[in-house]
Amino acid sequence: MKMPEPDKAAFEKRSDLIAEFRSFLPADSVVVDEAALKAFECDGLTAYRQPPMIAVLPETTEQVARILKLCKANNIKVVPRGSGTSLSGGALPLADGVLLAMGKFNRVLDLDYANRAAVVQPGVTNLAISQAVEAEGFYYAPDPSSQIACSIGGNVAENSGGVHCLKYGLTTNNILGLEIVTIDGEVIRLGGRHLDADGYDLIGVLTGSEGLLGVVTEVTVRILRQPEVARGLLVGFNTVAEGGECVAKIIGAGIIPAGMEMMDKPAIHAAEAFCNAGYPLDVESLLIIELDGPAAEVEHLTEIVREICAGCNSVSVKVSESEEERLNFWAGRKAAFPAVGRISPDYYCMDGTIPRNRLPEVLVRMNEMSEKYGLRVANVFHAGDGNLHPLILYDANVPGELERAEDFGNDILKLCVEVGGVLTGEHGVGVEKRDLMGEMFTEIDLKQQQRLKCAFDPDGLLNPGKVFPTLHRCAELGRMHIHGGKMPFPDLPRF
Repeated sequence: MKMPEPDKAAFEKRSDLIAEFRSFLPADSVVVDEAALKAFECDGLTAYRQPPMIAVLPETTEQVARILKLCKANNIKVVPRGSGTSLSGGALPLADGVLLAMGKFNRVLDLDYANRAAVVQPGVTNLAISQAVEAEGFYYAPDPSSQIACSIGGNVAENSGGVHCLKYGLTTNNILGLEIVTIDGEVIRLGGRHLDADGYDLIGVLTGSEGLLGVVTEVTVRILRQPEVARGLLVGFNTVAEGGECVAKIIGAGIIPAGMEMMDKPAIHAAEAFCNAGYPLDVESLLIIELDGPAAEVEHLTEIVREICAGCNSVSVKVSESEEERLNFWAGRKAAFPAVGRISPDYYCMDGTIPRNRLPEVLVRMNEMSEKYGLRVANVFHAGDGNLHPLILYDANVPGELERAEDFGNDILKLCVEVGGVLTGEHGVGVEKRDLMGEMFTEIDLKQQQRLKCAFDPDGLLNPGKVFPTLHRCAELGRMHIHGGKMPFPDLPRF
């Protein structure tokens, strides 16, 4: 995995930059010590590590604007960072760059129940938003497994999902407004506490942009009323294929559960040993289904789902009888990633999305790949929307195993695209999937995406080396192609 070559001129400016940063930031907000910088050397994709040249931790939007303006003036690269839970290397620092850590932006600014909105700073954790509004009977719907640690700013950068996104949408469906700072130091407000913003959907553009377009300094999110009733079902099957078929049939029946997750046998056993969630250990696959809404509706849908599961040869069905039991069902699923860490020295968490009806086929082919590479795989995924999270188990201390794990992961992602899916569902591209973008997009597609980046960041200073396998110069992308002495669209007036 190759990153941009370090710019020697940047290192020559390091001392002057440190002095400039210290002129308007607190002393402990400018990190330059070699040992201290190691705390920022990687994100959740720990296979790749690189300490930054400098790390800065601003506390106000004005400070962020000054940092970016200073970096722009000195042609210094900037990597924005939230809580560092990214699993795609999106926050991997650059040796000649400034790491802009937003952890001190950690305040809930306003709770507006009348407009069902909360205004928060980007360093506020995902779970903290729901905790801030739960006393009034509200919550924030997107709930990644890392919600106790991941920041809402990082969620915006990656368009994060979660177990309840099947019914309530991803981050992009739950963001009402953003405040961002451009690389020029300009502060821009988009949207607000209303349903839709006028003009271009710039909030949609920024959500999932992985820090390539601007730095988020404030987020207005949609909060929802807690449902009257929420009920969980644990459904076991003798084969993974039967579980996959059941997912398709539930959705096909017009039922959209609040969440529908699947785990295979290795993941089931790891999660149960980790937190005693009450999972059956004699099944090959387990569906966790949650139905919510008015009590009568939930009661009715529970019976329909039971019938569908029975028609798909389910071997066990357990319905939650209390709120504590329902939460316990989800505790096992949300703890699956750390739980798998107990059965393998290392694991590589993948993230691809496929059409639901291809799920059984893809799982069979992943098992074949597992045998080919000689590496075990545990599957945990958002079954309802086809977002797979295969966990490839390996030992980094064994020569060649990391490389085999990466090759295995690449083949899984290529398979996702082959069956009509996409490279990522919620983890982003970062550096992990960067060199696979050509599997999904043509060169024309990629150049058009880069033109959008050029509109925000013409010098390519924000998070370079991520997302795009080949980064073109903006001047190059802006050139008009002349073929045979003729300009394209000759009928258009030229100014």
